[in-house]
Amino acid sequence: MPSTFREYGQSGLQRSAGIITEEEFVPALSGRAAIRTFKDMRDNDPVVGAIFYAIEAYIRQVQWRVDPYGEEPKDLEDATFIEECMEDMSMTWEDVVSEALTCLEFGWSFLEIGYKRRNGPQTEGSKKPSSKFTDSKIGWRKMPLRAQESLDKWVFDEEGGIQAMVQRPAPDYKDIEIPMRAALLFRTTVKKNNPEGRSLLRNAYEPWYYKRRIQMIEGVGIERDLAGLPFAEVDPAILDVANRTEAETGIYNSILDILKGVRRDAQDGIMWPTTYDAQGNQLYKFSLLSSGGSRQFDTSAIIDRYVKHMAMTLLADFIMLGHEAVGSFALADSKTAMFGIALGSILDMMEGVFNRYAIPRLCQLNGMDMTRLPKIAHGDIEKPDLTVLAGFLSSLSSAGMPLFPDPKLQEFIRDVAGLPEKQDEENDVPTAKPPTPKQEEPADPGAEEEEKVPL
Repeated sequence: MPSTFREYGQSGLQRSAGIITEEEFVPALSGRAAIRTFKDMRDNDPVVGAIFYAIEAYIRQVQWRVDPYGEEPKDLEDATFIEECMEDMSMTWEDVVSEALTCLEFGWSFLEIGYKRRNGPQTEGSKKPSSKFTDSKIGWRKMPLRAQESLDKWVFDEEGGIQAMVQRPAPDYKDIEIPMRAALLFRTTVKKNNPEGRSLLRNAYEPWYYKRRIQMIEGVGIERDLAGLPFAEVDPAILDVANRTEAETGIYNSILDILKGVRRDAQDGIMWPTTYDAQGNQLYKFSLLSSGGSRQFDTSAIIDRYVKHMAMTLLADFIMLGHEAVGSFALADSKTAMFGIALGSILDMMEGVFNRYAIPRLCQLNGMDMTRLPKIAHGDIEKPDLTVLAGFLSSLSSAGMPLFPDPKLQEFIRDVAGLPEKQDEENDVPTAKPPTPKQEEPADPGAEEEEKVPL
């Protein structure tokens, strides 16, 4: 009888002995070679570097918050506890997000979770982790990255589930197995449950590859144009490979090295022998042929085309608008809006990993109610244009939709516009000065004397 809880199929992920194989047909983008290639693209290409800097700058400025499960006092208390844990780590939350963002470059990132007892500040000579709190609860200590280049293999179960990462890190290069229950795995895609995801730079590789090689050829061409094409007239005897002597072979190799090494730099200059035969003919002569000064192809246009293709694959071609004579503000707005949507989906992925794995594990260690867990949430990538927002609100108001008074709407508008928070009504009312006591008019002295006269 078939079991209800059994899985019959497999994801089809091509792996062997914990190593992902044949999922990538380009050798330079497979295994350890892929890590080296993507690092090269990120660190050495100005366009890729600018795009990733923009991504990190956008995401690092996003505000993170903790939303309670409900409005009950215990729900609010649990949300406050998670906020305290985020602020009580030895690394900032922004640094945790930055480490997780390396999944964009390599396709995946692996963060190990470290815990600690919240037993107050660290005392002198003590090795216990420091904490701002003294409630003895278990909190996060840090979430450090386990470098992609240290990966040795993955551990899978029979059904293809990811159980652990085995790394061989510097400086000891010893195998360390990190179970998934102690870590967070961020991936750009979960296709076939591949733990290594797919780098955002994958589609940018081909234009990057050709652009780089054209730049190298262009550099060699410029150098040759500046120096001229080396040209040597030599004794025909040294060109006769079959009959030349050992000394003539040495002369041939020396002249060949000179021709290959001619360039204009601080070491330029050639010492050349002047030799004549018995008839007075010069046997050796060195000269430079002048350059034609132009090429059939415009390498600048070709390189610009590949640069645009690279930016397009990352939805970041808006960075090219300021460097061209075309492109309107409306076009820039639409492109940056699309870029913001893409970054929002990345934040959603990270938010899901924190809420599915990090928070439940922490709450379980502290014996909290697992059915009413708080959630980490990210803010907006960018705030809406105030002019557009004002026009939208005006249109709604003209259509008859009542907008004010609405405390939540007013709070949102103040936050978007960067206005100060609304004060309580009691604070809005200026404090009234105490009334000046009324001075009594002095009594008539004559009347006073009349009161004292005995009847």
